[in-house]
Amino acid sequence: MRRVIVPAAAVLVTLAPAAPAVASIHPSQQKVPVAEGYGGAVATVDLDASKAAVDVLRRGGNAIDAAVAAGAVLGVTEPYSAGLAGGGFIVYYDAKRRKVHTIDGREAAPRAMTATSLEGIPFEEAVTSGLSAGVPGAVAQWELALRRFGTISLKQALQPAVQVASRGFVVDQTFHDQTAQNAARFKDFTSTAALYLPNGAPPPVGSVFRNPQLAATYRELGRRGPGWLYGGGLGKEVVATVKRPPVTPGATRNVRPGLMELRDLRDYRALLREPTRSDYRGMTVYGMAPPSSGGSTVGEALNILDALPEVGPHEYLEASRLAFADRNAYVGDVPGVPLRELLSDGFAKERACLVGERAMAHPAAPGNPDGSYEACPTPDGTAAETTTEGPETTHLVVADRWGNVVAYNLTIESTGGNGIVVPGRGFLLNNELTDFTFGPAPGDPNLPAPGKRPRSSMAPTLVFDHGKPVMALGSPGGSTIITTVLQILLNRYEFGMSLPDALAAPRATQRNTAQTQAEQGFLDRYEQELEARGHDLVLNPEIGAATALEFLGRDRIQAVAEPTRRGGGSALVVSPRR
Repeated sequence: MRRVIVPAAAVLVTLAPAAPAVASIHPSQQKVPVAEGYGGAVATVDLDASKAAVDVLRRGGNAIDAAVAAGAVLGVTEPYSAGLAGGGFIVYYDAKRRKVHTIDGREAAPRAMTATSLEGIPFEEAVTSGLSAGVPGAVAQWELALRRFGTISLKQALQPAVQVASRGFVVDQTFHDQTAQNAARFKDFTSTAALYLPNGAPPPVGSVFRNPQLAATYRELGRRGPGWLYGGGLGKEVVATVKRPPVTPGATRNVRPGLMELRDLRDYRALLREPTRSDYRGMTVYGMAPPSSGGSTVGEALNILDALPEVGPHEYLEASRLAFADRNAYVGDVPGVPLRELLSDGFAKERACLVGERAMAHPAAPGNPDGSYEACPTPDGTAAETTTEGPETTHLVVADRWGNVVAYNLTIESTGGNGIVVPGRGFLLNNELTDFTFGPAPGDPNLPAPGKRPRSSMAPTLVFDHGKPVMALGSPGGSTIITTVLQILLNRYEFGMSLPDALAAPRATQRNTAQTQAEQGFLDRYEQELEARGHDLVLNPEIGAATALEFLGRDRIQAVAEPTRRGGGSALVVSPRR
């Protein structure tokens, strides 16, 4: 029997104050991170988005309807993390058909992009440019999700976002700070400075921020439909902004023009894909397949841990290190990704053999997922670096009265995307193409190419027990998304934490990098122990900002958001009583 290592306190246990008490929520109340009840539930980072989703559920809409409505509102209130010029991934359980679907709305490279388009360009210069803007996928994803699985129109789903953009929202510390962090580059674009730096400075905390331009854009999008973006008038404005960024006169920043053309928008399609699937402690874990690496990397790490005789913080870090080595070598938007073998028990046992008493030498080499597995082979592959990904993104979960469940990651990549607002339209462009490997890196599965979708770490995840959903979860955080989801699953199912405690617990992230980043609470508890075993730990003040929900039985649902990270999240239920 496998042994779970539980030091004096539960492994990875939160060192912060106890998780907040469960509250019965009504829309008039303030943001709280935990709610329990019936008839449906939602957790997002933002109260307005959660209210929009719950209102849709109360009016008879389903989980997909509510997720799209919440996603559109996040484009208003979390505009530096999400928006209609971004993209994302949806993992959806259809309760009537008892089937898990995934919808790929990842942004794509324009036809003119090649393997060398980003080569030699400093990352910071690439981010703030037209060159980094991928063909947006969010609107196509919303349309496909609603058409295939929803019950309301796109126009109806956008109405809550129109209302929030029109009336405004109260600026919190996070929004203010993110604006301030971006102020230097926002000033370099006339449209961005006019919107997000009124009077030349970030909006003060407590003020009301309105975005009538975005309200009008959403309203027109609802009236005209997605074709207005994908080849129509709005698409022309996006392309013009990408190719001729509205640089402020006198700005010294080198702003490169982009490669996007109107035909790239016309050609874009959101795609239905098969989910990844892995078995863990008798349960089934579904995730997102390439171009996301979330499902395969979380699944492989879980399989490695399942193959180990004991599990503790050291084993968690080593399993993640190995899974990232294989992710970097094999996963991308390319044909022939060996998903079946990466998620096989045989490969997991081969990789688990490498986990010893001390941390592995950096970098760990990838394994050989060829279907022929030995007792404990020595890896001979060449390790690839984990590429830089923006720390932002956002994630939401929704469940409805019929048992449908959504885990939805949406993003514009870095905080503030590429920094360029489409003039008069009120939304920022993404910088997703910086998720590609810049090169030169022959054979790298994540080099750019025409129409290719950059590899992502987004990991919206559903967990099933005996064929029934028991949990949905996900997080923002670039490549730390994968380790955040993995750690929450371990906290809940290995170490017996409640779901609120599993989210609140201090985090660490090892992504086949020389150092392991960790929050202060993790360092306080484990730094001495892990450094004695060869790990090199360094402080990361905040890792991830998860949302999750769990089915507690007898139709009761617990929705959970972060208690403090990114200012805390918002959990709501349709009703606190049956």
